[in-house]
Amino acid sequence: MKKWIASAIIIAILVFGSVIGFNMIKAQKIKEYLAARPIPEFPVTTTTVKLEDWTPHLRAIGFIEPIQGVTIANEVAGKVVRVNFASGQNLSKGDPIIYLDSEVEQANLKSAKARLPAVERNFKRINSLFKTGSVSQGDMDQAEADFLALQGQIESYEATIRLRTIRAPFSGIAGLRNVFLGEYLTSGSEIVRLENISRMQMRFTIAQNDLNKISIGQAMDVFVDAQPDTTFTGVISAIEPAVNYQSGVVQVQASIPNDDQVLRSGMFAKANIILPTLEKQVIIPETAVNFTLYGKTVYVVNEQKTNDGKSILQVKQKIVNLGKSKDGEIHVLSGLNEGDVVVTSGQVRLSNGSHVKIVESNALDIPSVLPAL
Repeated sequence: MKKWIASAIIIAILVFGSVIGFNMIKAQKIKEYLAARPIPEFPVTTTTVKLEDWTPHLRAIGFIEPIQGVTIANEVAGKVVRVNFASGQNLSKGDPIIYLDSEVEQANLKSAKARLPAVERNFKRINSLFKTGSVSQGDMDQAEADFLALQGQIESYEATIRLRTIRAPFSGIAGLRNVFLGEYLTSGSEIVRLENISRMQMRFTIAQNDLNKISIGQAMDVFVDAQPDTTFTGVISAIEPAVNYQSGVVQVQASIPNDDQVLRSGMFAKANIILPTLEKQVIIPETAVNFTLYGKTVYVVNEQKTNDGKSILQVKQKIVNLGKSKDGEIHVLSGLNEGDVVVTSGQVRLSNGSHVKIVESNALDIPSVLPAL
């Protein structure tokens, strides 16, 4: 019995010892394999930093509005007896567009004008008699008052008749007609929208911190979704004198030529306000920048020599201070120097000190035709 127990113990020791020994040998072999394995090189694309002239801009968004635009409405109530325009018609200043019924006013005007000569002759006769002392001052005043009152009544009838003819207040394009022949219009009824779109305006806001960067007459590029391939050129025409104390922004207005009349009011627009050009600035592709919680960094490629004299490429992570971006490029204020080689793609697998190999790739090139969604 004792011999059997001793044999079992010896067998157990041999089994566990062999397992432990196998694992130790395996770990040693893995360590030797990893030590002999070459350091991995990650493929990246790079660009060399060059000093370039940089024209920064401020970005803004807003809406297009006409240089003049109004919804025409009637001042007096009445029935439409004539419509003198069509939807979408070009109108000139003063063109009549709607006639309202004015028969009553015309009759009253005719009656008043018929009485005017007699009242005027009576005033002149009383005036002559007053000069000779034949009538009193009261008779003279009454005759003059009757004459002036009738003149004022005639002018009132004429003004009312003019108000019953609605005219275009300026030259422009009429919108969709909202009234019809024979319709009774109450005072203030909307007849049609009239806009002068020969020149358009854009209203937008900028932060008060950027107020010192803009001025009247400053050029800007305007883009609208309806014309994606067209860049419209405008200039700043007005700046609100007060800053909104609640939001800290300033309203700005720009003037945009619209000779082709492709811009229409209400369009959403984006603008780039062009700022003065800066000379010899560090400009890199936006894809080279890594935006992290602890800052904005780039990987700079450096050539190193190994102990056996071979050359290898290693990356070093650098923190950069950035300015404005434009057209896929970004302005580096500090952190890079001329001649630095920065990684533009392939950073996802890199860390500080990683070995890389530079490859050529067109993955970052903008296609001539964007794929349809």
